[in-house]
Amino acid sequence: MLLLGRSVSQMETMEGSLDKFSSLKMFVQVVESGGFAAAARDTGASRSQTNKLVIALEDQLGVQLLNRTTRSVSTTAAGLAFYERVQGILSDLSEAESAIQEKGEEPMGSLRINAPMSFGTLHLGPAIADFMTMYPQLKVQLELSDRFIDPVSEGFDITVRIAEPIENLSLVDHTIVEAKRLICASPEFLATYGHPESIKDLASLPCLHYGTLPAGSVWKLASEDGQFRDTPVNGVLCSNNAEVLRDAALRGLGFALLPTFIAGSHLQSGRLVSVLSQYRAPPIHLCLIYPPNRHLSSRTRRFVEFMYDRFGDLPHWDLVD
Repeated sequence: MLLLGRSVSQMETMEGSLDKFSSLKMFVQVVESGGFAAAARDTGASRSQTNKLVIALEDQLGVQLLNRTTRSVSTTAAGLAFYERVQGILSDLSEAESAIQEKGEEPMGSLRINAPMSFGTLHLGPAIADFMTMYPQLKVQLELSDRFIDPVSEGFDITVRIAEPIENLSLVDHTIVEAKRLICASPEFLATYGHPESIKDLASLPCLHYGTLPAGSVWKLASEDGQFRDTPVNGVLCSNNAEVLRDAALRGLGFALLPTFIAGSHLQSGRLVSVLSQYRAPPIHLCLIYPPNRHLSSRTRRFVEFMYDRFGDLPHWDLVD
């Protein structure tokens, strides 16, 4: 007997595949929601249906995926490994569906972005506003933090980083542009202390150091020979925020080693002056990183393209006379 051109056995196979797909989705939801009741509430399914789908999956696999108690649900070792694989597959499928639906159309949906505090407030915030003006159907959540986050476990679509190059096969890395760093000071400070002739002079002159006191005040610098060496400096102020150091340098408190995306406008106006330009710090880059399963999303692709257009080549903060 045929049903709409398909045999009964074919229809049964399709129904079985759909049931298994539903079981996989519900298993992932139970893990992510933290329990059966929460998963049922989040999906709108009944508690009994939620249990039935996960139990059916365990029966099909012949493996216990979840530890159940009256108070909590947790994954077994096999369940955790299975969850990580299935979650990735479902995520890939969702992104593939989005890519097909959004092809040739204006991107829509939400984009969750993490970025460092100073770059975010000085440059990325205005850029995001322009990006959203270009794509008004998008919703953006921008979280600024100098904490080193794991973009996968914390669920960010894109992480903006300014750091040394990384090698991580589990992440896609787009290097947008090098973030240059220069030693600089205010004209008033230089009028008092004079221009240093060598980096050795920094051991006795007031310096503004990025870091902590226990770590000591050391800058890694290289001259024309290209070899980076630890250079002791006289750290009179240390901070984990470069804008604080920039403001102190503007007040004439010492030399600071600053990224040009923070000091650029003040170097252009002459409120800060670059010194010892023959010495350079290790290269750091403005990068975009994201999990491989995000690359199919048109939202991600459009944001990457926008960032290349906005900050690639010679960024405006490096237009120093």
